[in-house]
Amino acid sequence: MNKNIKLAVAGAILATASAANAGIVIPAGEWTLDVNGNVNAYVVHNTSSRATAITGAVANAAGTTGSNNASSINTGLLPAWIGFTGTTRQNDLDVSFTISIQPGASNTGALSGGLANYGVGEQRQTFMTIGDKSWGSFKFGKDLGIFGSDAILNDITLLGVGTQGVVGTAGGTTTTLGGIGSGYIYADWKGQLSYTTPNMSGFQATVGLMQPWDATSAGDTGASSGISAVGSKQRMLGYEGKASYSFSANDVNGKIWVGGISQKAYDVYAIGNSPTAYAGEVGASVTAGMFNVVGYYYAGEGAGTTGFLRDGFSVTGKKRDSDGGYIQATVKLPTQTKIGIAYGKSNLDRGTGDSSSTDIVKENERYTVGAYHPLTKHLNLVAEYTHVESTSNNAAAADNKSNIVNAGAILFF
Repeated sequence: MNKNIKLAVAGAILATASAANAGIVIPAGEWTLDVNGNVNAYVVHNTSSRATAITGAVANAAGTTGSNNASSINTGLLPAWIGFTGTTRQNDLDVSFTISIQPGASNTGALSGGLANYGVGEQRQTFMTIGDKSWGSFKFGKDLGIFGSDAILNDITLLGVGTQGVVGTAGGTTTTLGGIGSGYIYADWKGQLSYTTPNMSGFQATVGLMQPWDATSAGDTGASSGISAVGSKQRMLGYEGKASYSFSANDVNGKIWVGGISQKAYDVYAIGNSPTAYAGEVGASVTAGMFNVVGYYYAGEGAGTTGFLRDGFSVTGKKRDSDGGYIQATVKLPTQTKIGIAYGKSNLDRGTGDSSSTDIVKENERYTVGAYHPLTKHLNLVAEYTHVESTSNNAAAADNKSNIVNAGAILFF
């Protein structure tokens, strides 16, 4: 099965062990083809406190018609997925390729808006690997980023919805946000040349040259919008890396990791400056019997919030400090149902040039309670409640609060 789908299942610790090994394996001459993926859909209901959105908030705003309720049927944090991975051993090298697509399950418009509005899709992976277990492997192409990857793969909402549950607005969206922006920065899907060491008695490290992003903003004048934007103005690649140690003793096992990200951002706000943004992270996941606990923390300058380089700079191009993290716990009941609870928070400070009236998010805070039941070895039923509160750096602005309830299913193959 595709490596990232395996990690999604194992990392979230929600599905049965056999589901992580699922996949349709087809021998094809010198190659072995693995066809894998998932289909998921959720009924989601959101209640919001006010109609005026805070810039950069992950809490939903109420409708402009005055209603504070909204509902939808859509995919969750993990998109619907179909992936194709081919592997072979040639000239003493392990060689593989992966190509995947992520079709959307969310309607984004009526028939009068054109057929293109009926759901959206993405292409998140196109990469190859070359290596050997004795010296490691190189990856060339587009895949999940290195920094923040363990944070999202251990998030319990990965198999659910989390925040930003109601989607399908103008412009469309493929997935919800889960805990992105309320505990960690999105790892994103990036072009990369990366190297991973072999596993050395539990220790492993990955370093990479990464596709650079442009600095983006949720609303500041002078910057583009969006979680991340391909770095059309950038002259230098980004750098990411992490090191981890996995351990096991009796019925206790776990993983500890540290990571970092750095990139120079050229021409922020078109004023010719080129500050360097960076961030560091540390996390751990420990399982003892039927219990699992995850803790994670990150901090950076210019790194922004929700997505890397998003809202990372003030209106005068100066770096804003940001940090955050989350803690969660799950317990596996005798029925195999996993019950989880998580608390996460992301903070963004004002930077030089930002006034006290700057309408940019200060805090995104989230609580999630979820139940995840493996109905079969491939099919999981999911139910979650998430409360999220967003606070503005503008002291005069009211908080935004939303409560999101969802129920649905996710099927892996």
